[in-house]
Amino acid sequence: MQQLAARTAACVDHVDAVLARLVSVELQSWQSPAGRAYRTSLSLQAASLRRSRTALQEAVAAVLRHARNVMLPPGRPG
Repeated sequence: MQQLAARTAACVDHVDAVLARLVSVELQSWQSPAGRAYRTSLSLQAASLRRSRTALQEAVAAVLRHARNVMLPPGRPG
């Protein structure tokens, strides 16, 4: 279970790296209509990734909680 949590946490790190790249591209000042549309699209994708990142962080916490509960001796409350 802890390996699963670590792998999920690594996914959070990957999402962070992708978000950083998206932000750097978003900050470019393209003035054409196509450039503005592209930046808008990137902004929407970044928002979706941020929501996914939050869900992944919640998943890491849930897996770690489950791992702790599984490791407790039978009959002992967690």
